[in-house]
Amino acid sequence: MRPSPVIHLSEDQKRIVWRLRTGGPASRTELARELGIHNGALTRLSRELVALGVVEEQNQNERAARGRPTVPLTVSDRAGYAAGATVHPGWLEISLVNFAGEVVARDIEPMESDDPAIFAEAVERRLRGLAVNHNMLRSRFLGLGVGIPGPAIVGRPNHWWAVEWLKGWRDLDLVAFLTDRLGLPVWLQNDSSAAALAEYYTGNLLKVCDSALALFIGHGVGGGVIAGREMFVGEYGNAGEVGRLYPGGRPRPSGIDLLASLRAAGAEVTSLLDVEGCLRTHPEVISAWIDRAARQLELVVNAGIVWMDPGAVVISGALPLSILEGLASHLESSTRLFMTPDEPPHLAPPLVKASTLGSSAVSIGAALLPIHEIGRPGAS
Repeated sequence: MRPSPVIHLSEDQKRIVWRLRTGGPASRTELARELGIHNGALTRLSRELVALGVVEEQNQNERAARGRPTVPLTVSDRAGYAAGATVHPGWLEISLVNFAGEVVARDIEPMESDDPAIFAEAVERRLRGLAVNHNMLRSRFLGLGVGIPGPAIVGRPNHWWAVEWLKGWRDLDLVAFLTDRLGLPVWLQNDSSAAALAEYYTGNLLKVCDSALALFIGHGVGGGVIAGREMFVGEYGNAGEVGRLYPGGRPRPSGIDLLASLRAAGAEVTSLLDVEGCLRTHPEVISAWIDRAARQLELVVNAGIVWMDPGAVVISGALPLSILEGLASHLESSTRLFMTPDEPPHLAPPLVKASTLGSSAVSIGAALLPIHEIGRPGAS
């Protein structure tokens, strides 16, 4: 069950917002022509969207003809903001994102508990403080998204088999629980799928490609799929669970595996936050791990490419940027080698890039869930 969006747009209004979000600013005349909407109707719809704060005129002082048909419209940040939250091993992370898709704030605090009530209390407290610090009105709050590390439980709506260190989240309807505790509309999504949405929105991919794959390397490893500019979560909500390909107890391309490699080499690390300091003290260990992890990920990435033909592959995660860049470089070489010499000339490997969002990709993507839902054509 999805919550009802705070802002209700008609299908034509959503088409206008989506065109501006994916194609950039455009005049009313251009929008009417591209979307096949009569000029008079487009003028009325755009007036309503401006009143809602969903779109705005890009050049407020520009003088134009009656109806201002040539002044570009763009997605506005005035419609409101949303929050996203997730728990990494050892810390809670929250992001605020405005309706234009811009990150307003990021916030972290230590958290070791697997009790969802403690999570809800911490989120409520931190959101109150962030709203005050950034002068954000409660009336403009669009919703809370939560990125959950773990798969959805088939046949039990809003129940998730969260990872072991969040096992207290497993036996309850999380939407009902969090909505009751917080009094807010709540969206849930797997953490890797949420990260994929963040990479798609914030990395400019939304404007240049219709599809993308994202790998998120946190405590574990997971994937997210964007297809047709929409999150593809699969029949049972668990598309991208690539961690199942790497059995526990064996070397795998995950954050916990990297920590184990560093500890075996004598490094004193307790969480992924400590890895940054090992770049200088244990460079050989990290380099060897990157080589091995990249080889393990090659099949996942190349299989995704031949199945999906994505415009981009993003390597994201709660690891230092230099590690993500090393993985991306190896995988980019792999995708190019994967293209055989006799491939047709119109086939080309996708863009492969490292994310700069770090662990915040999950909370940013979670915050984008209600925003994406409000302005997406076809959304209920």
